[in-house]
Amino acid sequence: MRNTRIMAGVAAASLALTVAACGDSGSDESGGGGGGDKLSELKDAGTITVGFAGEEPYSFEKDGELTGATIALHEKIFPELGIDEVKGVKTEFGSLIPGLNAGRFDVVSAGMSILPDRCKQADFGDPEILYTTAFLVPDGNPKGLNDMQDAKKADAKIATLTGAIESGYAKDLGIEATEVGSPQDGLDAVTRGRVDAFALTGISLRALADKNKDAGVEATKPFVAVVDGKEQVGAGATVFKKGDEDLRDAYNKELEKIVGDEKAYDDVVGEFGFTNAERPKGDLTTKQLCAGELPDAQ
Repeated sequence: MRNTRIMAGVAAASLALTVAACGDSGSDESGGGGGGDKLSELKDAGTITVGFAGEEPYSFEKDGELTGATIALHEKIFPELGIDEVKGVKTEFGSLIPGLNAGRFDVVSAGMSILPDRCKQADFGDPEILYTTAFLVPDGNPKGLNDMQDAKKADAKIATLTGAIESGYAKDLGIEATEVGSPQDGLDAVTRGRVDAFALTGISLRALADKNKDAGVEATKPFVAVVDGKEQVGAGATVFKKGDEDLRDAYNKELEKIVGDEKAYDDVVGEFGFTNAERPKGDLTTKQLCAGELPDAQ
């Protein structure tokens, strides 16, 4: 039986638990802080509030209920930590970390990419999702856009999700990009001809195209973006407020039991289209990603 509810943002603000301590995770900027007891607070309350952006298949609403791959992970892990109920607050993607730091929710559940700038603002758990980028394009892919370099060569106009990693790719490569607030806005931008493509994670765009079969769009094959000769390897994780190391470390311990086993991973997130290809294998760490240590393109 699911024990997940969606809350209005205003109501969530009054229920969110906060701590005053500060610390760090994978970033090298740790101030040696910590000492908070967020886990005990949440166990006493029996509830955790997660911020989500409504992006399928990570975390979204269906029939008034919160669901998705990251929510499934949280519904599996948090009860193991003695926190039985998961509540959700929907927030635009670019406002998730600010909302976390403002105390609107306790963690971010959105498959958020682990990036150096974000690691300065919040703590990331261990990688729980690997992913690549793709384009949502009109049927037939008339401009032949198969990666970011194609978009640059074609002088294509693309849409990206505000605050998402693809916005950074476009900026770094000098590609004209329009930021949108939701995947639906990106779809609309393509179908109305305002952009040539919408860039997002491949698994998200496959879900979006499948949900909108009559929209005249398709998702391209996923690709690994290359910026300055380096492959932009993507990994997503749960995001914690700095100072909540006790909660983060306990979460990571339970997460390893899932991502460390192919069957366990499939049992939790397989229904949302995630496969062993998206399962972290331990060769890419939060510390590496927070430090921006990416491999050279092959």
